[in-house]
Amino acid sequence: MDSLGKALENDSLARADSSIEVKPIGQPRVLPDSIAKSLNKSTKLPAPLKKDSTKSAAQKDTVQNKSEELLGNKNTKNKSETKSDEGDDKLETIAKLISGDNIFYSIVFLVFGYFIIRLLSYLLNALAERSPNYRITFKGAIPIIKIVTWSTIITLIIVVVFRPSITTMLAFSASIGVAVGFASQDILKNIFGGIVILLDRPFVSGDKIEVDKYYGEVVEIGLRSTRIVTPDDSLVSVPNSVMMSGSVSNSNSGELNCQVVAEIFLPNDTDTTKVRAIATEAAATSKYVYLNKPIVVLFFHEINQSGSYLKMKLKAYVMDTRDEFKFKSEMTELVINELVKEGLLK
Repeated sequence: MDSLGKALENDSLARADSSIEVKPIGQPRVLPDSIAKSLNKSTKLPAPLKKDSTKSAAQKDTVQNKSEELLGNKNTKNKSETKSDEGDDKLETIAKLISGDNIFYSIVFLVFGYFIIRLLSYLLNALAERSPNYRITFKGAIPIIKIVTWSTIITLIIVVVFRPSITTMLAFSASIGVAVGFASQDILKNIFGGIVILLDRPFVSGDKIEVDKYYGEVVEIGLRSTRIVTPDDSLVSVPNSVMMSGSVSNSNSGELNCQVVAEIFLPNDTDTTKVRAIATEAAATSKYVYLNKPIVVLFFHEINQSGSYLKMKLKAYVMDTRDEFKFKSEMTELVINELVKEGLLK
């Protein structure tokens, strides 16, 4: 019996060993199909859960887009509010600058400056007429005083009355400069020319100049034009741009005296030595002559359609430029009378 039991036990062990498949070392072990299916089912997410996650992602994107739109609208609103605030600040600044008080005080300053300039001009003209030796000096100071006074008045109006900020002043100056530059180029040329004349001083008030076919005494140098009184007592205004672009002849260059030339025509056979003596004496005895400078007599032979003749030029200096033509007339009259008396001229 014991041998029969052992035999049955060995047979069952052999069968069990034959049912188990031995795998070589290093190869993966494959699970049974039933176990694998159960594991896959347990790891898969249920279908409703996947849909919920997709919906939550879409909702998240929608919320993000709405937040971005809200932020964009907020930024746009902030920018527009900033621009409107800046515009309101500018309007408020302009309203403060052009207030009634500022305009009133500006007019007061301008009127005050006008009367100050008139008073100073009157005093300088009076001093010039009472002191002939310093007449040109006093008259030459009038344009400079006008420019200095007006510049001071305008500066006081800006600094004391309006008191703008540096930014506002720079912006306003730039705008005004561009507008004025395009609108009034000719006026700016004349103003620039007037400033250059006052600084360079090619002539001053009281000088006798010739410019643009006009000859006369300078009575006023303005920012736009220079006024000249001609020998015919006509007041001519010459733009300063013409003064700068053309040639200017100055007879006295700031001095009170100037040279005067009288021309007399004589026959070819005239005794020039005798005529020179008569002419020199006539000029020296005139009440207008300035004897600190020489008297010169020159003769020229000229020919025209009527024939040849001698032209005498008598050059002498007048004591006061205002008596230039009186001196010229007197010299001519004295010389001709003496030549007729001497029988040298018929």
